[in-house]
Amino acid sequence: MSCCGESRDKPIPEEGNRVTPFKEGQPVTQQPSAQSLPQWQEKAIFQPPNIATPPPAVQYAQQQNQLHQPWAQQPALPFNPYAASGSPPPATNVTSPTLFNASLKGYTASSSSPSPPPSSYGLIPPSAVYGANRMTVSGRGSAILSQKDFAAPSDEGKISVSIDFGTTFSGVAYGSSRIAAGKVQQILNWPGSFETFRKIPTCMLYDEHGQILAWGIEAKNATPMGGAIKCEWFKLFLEPHALRDEAAIDPRLPSLPTGKQALEVIVDFLHCLWSYAKEQITREIGAVADLDSADVWLTVPAAWDARGCQMMRDAAIAAELVHASRAGDTSWRERLRIITEPEAAAVHCAYLTDLHKLRPSQNFMICDAGGGTVDLAVYKIIGMLSNLEIAEMCARSGANCGSLFLDLRFRELVKTLLADHPVHLDAGSLAYFQHNFSEATKMVYRGEADDEKMFHFTCFNTEDPHDPSVGLSHGDLAIPGVLLRREVFDPVVHQVLDLIEEQTKKIDQPVHALLLVGGFSGSEYLFQRVKERFVSRIPVISRPSDCDTATLRGAAQYGLAGRALVSSVIAPQAYMMKVKLPAEPEDHLKRPAYIRTNDAGIPVCENRLQYLVAKGAILRKGQRIQHKFCKFSQNGQDRIFIATLYTSDSDKIMRYTDEGETLELCKWTVDLSVLPSYQENANLPHPNGFYTEFELGLELDSAEVRGVLIHAGEDWGRVVFDFRT
Repeated sequence: MSCCGESRDKPIPEEGNRVTPFKEGQPVTQQPSAQSLPQWQEKAIFQPPNIATPPPAVQYAQQQNQLHQPWAQQPALPFNPYAASGSPPPATNVTSPTLFNASLKGYTASSSSPSPPPSSYGLIPPSAVYGANRMTVSGRGSAILSQKDFAAPSDEGKISVSIDFGTTFSGVAYGSSRIAAGKVQQILNWPGSFETFRKIPTCMLYDEHGQILAWGIEAKNATPMGGAIKCEWFKLFLEPHALRDEAAIDPRLPSLPTGKQALEVIVDFLHCLWSYAKEQITREIGAVADLDSADVWLTVPAAWDARGCQMMRDAAIAAELVHASRAGDTSWRERLRIITEPEAAAVHCAYLTDLHKLRPSQNFMICDAGGGTVDLAVYKIIGMLSNLEIAEMCARSGANCGSLFLDLRFRELVKTLLADHPVHLDAGSLAYFQHNFSEATKMVYRGEADDEKMFHFTCFNTEDPHDPSVGLSHGDLAIPGVLLRREVFDPVVHQVLDLIEEQTKKIDQPVHALLLVGGFSGSEYLFQRVKERFVSRIPVISRPSDCDTATLRGAAQYGLAGRALVSSVIAPQAYMMKVKLPAEPEDHLKRPAYIRTNDAGIPVCENRLQYLVAKGAILRKGQRIQHKFCKFSQNGQDRIFIATLYTSDSDKIMRYTDEGETLELCKWTVDLSVLPSYQENANLPHPNGFYTEFELGLELDSAEVRGVLIHAGEDWGRVVFDFRT
């Protein structure tokens, strides 16, 4: 060992999880779509009133703060991506138009009925998200449960809630052994509609002062009005490249409200979503649910790095998805679990044996094609379905090439075609074109089969003169199918195909099935191109009928299982720690400037890298990698040890921190005063200082990294790393 802080050396039945409104073998092509109400077997479920037609929508007016008659003549953008059907949601206690206050500033929303405003939920101030720059290891009581410690809850009736926070749509599912025979249920009734939806738009509406006006369906359906700011796609601001360099943020993304950061908008949305979900779950199960002690599973993209995952954890805690449920509840943070989207989808798909026909020891790939990201991972089925376990077979991957980027490319195409017709290029007109494309064309487009077809998109402004040279005629914009394929679909679809190709090269074993999930997987053109490219190599290429909610339901199933269904993970990056090591001849030759004599009179080389986990290493879920350290303290006050963690995507083994292919991940400040050996030495006279020996352990989950302070074989502190600098 060296000195001075350096390293020394019960299953879920398949039919209970099928989405009932869809015919077997027919994928979901509209997102989100309707579904029947969840069933509660012990108590009668809520029975909504029979209403022939929804009541007229109302308008909140700023003047005199009074309730007016149905909306004025200007039409709202008809947001209808979900083939909606069903019954009205449980009534909300709306008794006064002052619920949204007088701060609407002329905002109007095209929802069917008013609902409790998100601003009444008592949002956490944004400052709650941004804390200290580093997280310190304290006492043993602050330990966070690792995946290897996962055990079934002592209370069989404990509720597990999953939240699929998506770029374009989000949903909530839940389950318990005492609800519907342990089958996963989804929230289908949402504010702003009398119809049932499996997911709602990930959308927020603010006034010019940054105050929340609406969220979800109500925010998406809001008519553009002066002073109101609509926020969408803000999840992409946590993408790794965007976190490292603001210049890498896609310029086509909508800007955030003045004074708001992306994490604050995420906190606002999660708080609104969770506050409503708790109320709705309580209504649906017909009993008072103990949601304050529920396990909450939050999904994140596979391509996110550990810093993005930690920021999502910060946002979820600030949004009060979990909190102390009683006095003395010191482990409440353990109830928040972060899981990658393909891992959750794999759990759900593994049970669908009629779909993939897989047997134990066979491999399958998950392609989770969502609104913002496309994530890929390969898993092997281990054991029988009755005791399902799957193992990750190679490092997962992903990129920003979801269906949202079809919308953005279509928007750019329209701007190019109508460059000489600026009347069609205002924000409202472009949004109208994009909406028509998203709802009427995007999922049903067939590629070359539609090359000769003309696709017509209604203009928001119909008073502009005809111009057949660009396709303007009688209030429509006509675009040839071949142009849509070349400029809109092919660039994005080719990215997805290349991702799948690269993923297949990472594994030296056959892939027996490729399962497409996520909203984008409902695209006929994408599915057709995937089958054409890979059918000769992968026997089964399919998509479940509930492909749009596979991730959501899989995360809930994981929580209900009460055990680690994914047994192993592959380290997607190398993890190293910056250390000081005794200087070697190579160091004198390559980095003489890094060599100095420490307090013990030993020449040491600074800025050396100690590898903790190599890229591509196979790790059991929650496996701990331990390394011994020692710190020289000059006196009893010198108790802080700072460990700097680096990551690298390179397969190259690097010796120094300045080799250009490393990225500083975080700093972990370790307070050694909690250790008995340190306390003993600190209380004794040591004129020449003293050494403290300890170990640092690293635990990798599918989405998180945890550090552990270890002494004499016992854990003395465990935290999730903080990644802000």
